[in-house]
Amino acid sequence: MGRHAPRLRRGSVGLLRLLVAESESPGQRDARRGSVGRSSGETYLKTLGELAPGATFDRAKPSDISGNIPNRPDLSDYDAVILTGSPLHLYEETPETRRQIAFMRAVFAAGTPAFGSCAGLQVATVAAGGTVRPKRRGAEAPFARDIAPTEAGAVHPLLRGRG
Repeated sequence: MGRHAPRLRRGSVGLLRLLVAESESPGQRDARRGSVGRSSGETYLKTLGELAPGATFDRAKPSDISGNIPNRPDLSDYDAVILTGSPLHLYEETPETRRQIAFMRAVFAAGTPAFGSCAGLQVATVAAGGTVRPKRRGAEAPFARDIAPTEAGAVHPLLRGRG
């Protein structure tokens, strides 16, 4: 998402230091835990831990008033920042969205590569000066049906345990 080429550290994956930033508000995290058992950030941490078992992971919650957010110099110590998805809408100005945008601007200023998923992409877009808006007709998200994983896909950490 940033303007800089990835600067992953030399050596094994064990040297990676990643920051997972949840875009969910506290209430949204609780609702997701009640629905699927964990928040988006917890899901990312679990999956990334399986994909890169030697990596170091930290977690931030920019939507929260005290969201464990590293300062700008600390952000540049990360190999990448991953912004999770959530029901947060960046076309609605709220204290949570303002905190998310400020966080993402700090990530950009630090020059740290970033990946945004779902609402995380909306955060990055607005923080970079763009705009987002609701879709005017129909659902905002597409749906896929009758998808069957391949043999290799069935054992991949992203799909393990799913039907």
